[in-house]
Amino acid sequence: MKLISWNVNGLRAVLKKNFLEFLEAEQPDVLCLQETKCHPDQVEQLWPASYTTYWNSAEKKGYSGTAIFTRTRPLKVTPHLNIAEHDREGRVLTAEFEDFFLVNVYTPNSKRELTRLPYRQQWDRDFLAYLKKLEKKKPVVWCGDLNVAHTEIDLANPKANVGNHGFTPEERAGFDAFVAAGFVDTFREFEKGGGHYTWWSPMSGARARNIGWRLDYFLISAALKPRLKRAAILPKVLGSDHCPVVMELK
Repeated sequence: MKLISWNVNGLRAVLKKNFLEFLEAEQPDVLCLQETKCHPDQVEQLWPASYTTYWNSAEKKGYSGTAIFTRTRPLKVTPHLNIAEHDREGRVLTAEFEDFFLVNVYTPNSKRELTRLPYRQQWDRDFLAYLKKLEKKKPVVWCGDLNVAHTEIDLANPKANVGNHGFTPEERAGFDAFVAAGFVDTFREFEKGGGHYTWWSPMSGARARNIGWRLDYFLISAALKPRLKRAAILPKVLGSDHCPVVMELK
């Protein structure tokens, strides 16, 4: 089973670029999108009929939003966390399949001046509690733009970015808590070294020089680890300031 996650930074924009060609080339069983920035009725339904689509759009137009494209119809799809303060921005979409839950998440950004850091910390705590509640029923796969580089090897310039949004001790501790709770960062099961990123600033040719951050992840319950076949980053796929990440399960 091939799953792909991609922060498209505006689905309407990426549809005008290479989205359909990407979908045709990769043929994922499930595609999770973040930062769709649209409602489903605002985009032409150009994708193959083999995909059923599910959406969670933000109340604010042109902002945030998540979507799942899947070949296998889930048993159930749930938007939101059922926590009012978290559920206005379309950040979570959960699909229940036969043998696992799939959670697509677009984690809140702490903002440049860290104005949203306290909210982000609350989000991390509440989201972890949500995942553990699901895990009592069956294993969990979760993916998306987590808006944090976990360790120093997950960004090109760690020393210069200590304390900056996306690399604060608080955000990194939030990721530590997911790992301590038993979730596996799948990419690190296959690649231990640095230099692998999923987001690059659009400024000053950062992507061409590979001056980036790893902000996009697939994590799984430990129970699914024996089924993990592949996890990779697709840096050559353009169209967004993020690139897709892929995971395959046996």
